[in-house]
Amino acid sequence: MESDPSSSLIKTTVKDNRRDFLLHLEAYLAKRDGVDKLLKISRYATKIILSSDHIPADHPLHRRLKTFESSVGLSRKAFRLGKFIQDVNSFRSANIHTKQDIILAIIAYGGEGLYYFVEQFVWLAKSGLIDAKHSRNLQRISAWAELVGYIGSISLKIRDLKGILVDEACLVSSIEITVTRGDSAEIEEGKLKKLREKKLMKKLSLVQDAADGLMAVGDIRDGKGRLSGPLLMASAGMLSAVISTHKNWVSC
Repeated sequence: MESDPSSSLIKTTVKDNRRDFLLHLEAYLAKRDGVDKLLKISRYATKIILSSDHIPADHPLHRRLKTFESSVGLSRKAFRLGKFIQDVNSFRSANIHTKQDIILAIIAYGGEGLYYFVEQFVWLAKSGLIDAKHSRNLQRISAWAELVGYIGSISLKIRDLKGILVDEACLVSSIEITVTRGDSAEIEEGKLKKLREKKLMKKLSLVQDAADGLMAVGDIRDGKGRLSGPLLMASAGMLSAVISTHKNWVSC
């Protein structure tokens, strides 16, 4: 008996959609951001343990964790070599229509690009190639550039989110009209599902930028002030790490 071609096609499609976890993990770890985010989770998990005061400062485990956290932080800076080019390309491909769009894009991509550019020299200073006396000034410039970048990024994402909400409202109205006429709204419902997934990711990106921006403020203030406590900074870093890991995993 001959097999049904359509049945084979369905089986192939189902198999393709059910992506193997290890293959997905391999693709994720092959990306620079994939490894960087796992290092980020490791670093801020260690920071949370250190800042919770459950382990005495004179305990050998505390010293080992401190060394591990510092080493992971230095490793993450090495992963940022050349990453500022990503912001240059993002600016070139940005959806710009007005002067306000240009200003926000310059603030967002320019600030973040400068941050990643300076971070290369921070890494060289911490690794010993550049005199360590320049490290403090480089880190301050880096923190300010990062904060400016996040301010621009949050502004752009709020604008994008407003556009998504408008599109969602229009699509919901279109579905209601289609259903009222007795027609099928399957295509529109599929578009609405994707749009809502996009909206969720945009909201998560906003939360991530807010957490990273808070850490940048803490770096600028050298850990001083109410919103610069070690545990709060470590928790914000962990929140950012989890969200960025999820985003990279989904997009991989």
